[in-house]
Amino acid sequence: MDMDMGKNKDINTEQARSRLKQILQVHKPNYLSETMQGFLKKAKLERGQAYQCIRKLVTWTGLFIILIYAIKYYHEELQGQSCALTLPRSLRYALRPPENCEFCAKIRNVPRLSRISQLEFETKYAYTGAPVIVSDATQNWTAISLFNYWYFRDVYAKAKRKQRIRDCQFLPYKTGFRDIYEALDMPEERVDLKEGELPWYFGWSNCHAETAEEFRRHYGRPYFLPESSENNAVDWFFIGTSGLGAQMHIDNVRLPSWQAQLGGSKRWLLMPPPECYFQCQSFDITVQQGDIIVLDTNKWYHQTFVLPGAVSLTIGAEYD
Repeated sequence: MDMDMGKNKDINTEQARSRLKQILQVHKPNYLSETMQGFLKKAKLERGQAYQCIRKLVTWTGLFIILIYAIKYYHEELQGQSCALTLPRSLRYALRPPENCEFCAKIRNVPRLSRISQLEFETKYAYTGAPVIVSDATQNWTAISLFNYWYFRDVYAKAKRKQRIRDCQFLPYKTGFRDIYEALDMPEERVDLKEGELPWYFGWSNCHAETAEEFRRHYGRPYFLPESSENNAVDWFFIGTSGLGAQMHIDNVRLPSWQAQLGGSKRWLLMPPPECYFQCQSFDITVQQGDIIVLDTNKWYHQTFVLPGAVSLTIGAEYD
């Protein structure tokens, strides 16, 4: 009896093992399949994420290349023209290529010159980037006695009756004026900066043939510029009262320029670009009525302050 029970127990155990083995054999492939599917699913997800990162990288690289070409086009083709879209000032500064500090490393002062020959000016100053003031170049210009706020108001009023000038650049600074016509429509009390009136300062480029012809009858090409050089076709004007001026900035131009102080006086603060701070000096100079300052505003950071007294009036242009 006991022997039969033991034998039956062995048979039941063997049957159970066999059944368990069958169950494991049946379900093992499914288990492996689920594991493999999970692995493949995870690998597919990671691959998709990698492709997405690559697409983003390609997209941003393409946008950066387009931006570089846009900046190059702006500098080479659109500079001096009126654009619907411009880069923010901070971005323009960030993308500005570094300067070779040799242009300012040896400059210790800003000389005041007179009776300088074209050859001497070309050799020492014209294309070196060194700032200089020439004090006798406007002596025969009738603009000194003729140009003022009311003169410009009359000239542009006549031009407006024929054709409104829309293609010239206008710099309102902190005045809020929308264009040259609004700027030239202030009441007399503000023009003269009577007590309680706000100071004003603005600038504009003159790219209109009729007004350019009128203005240039009263001033000319500075005598000291090299014989082979030519003025840019567009002249700039800056006019305003004490208490305002241009904030610290650097210009996006390709050529050096001259600016003649036809009225009042203006303080200029010149600073080298950041990469040259430890090699070059900063300068604080005053430009008086009749002076012409020659400066590469594309290399020197500059800020201006109109000094108390007469209304400041400056004209200038680039030269090659």
